[in-house]
Amino acid sequence: MPSSGGAFEISVDGNLVYSKLQEGRFPDERVIVREIGDKL
Repeated sequence: MPSSGGAFEISVDGNLVYSKLQEGRFPDERVIVREIGDKL
């Protein structure tokens, strides 16, 4: 069944790393791992 929307957001220490609402799609796993690593 297709999705009807919803939010998928990832934050590190209160800083938004990724927002499906802003991008309109799910993130690439490698990009998210790199982004989180950069924030730590």
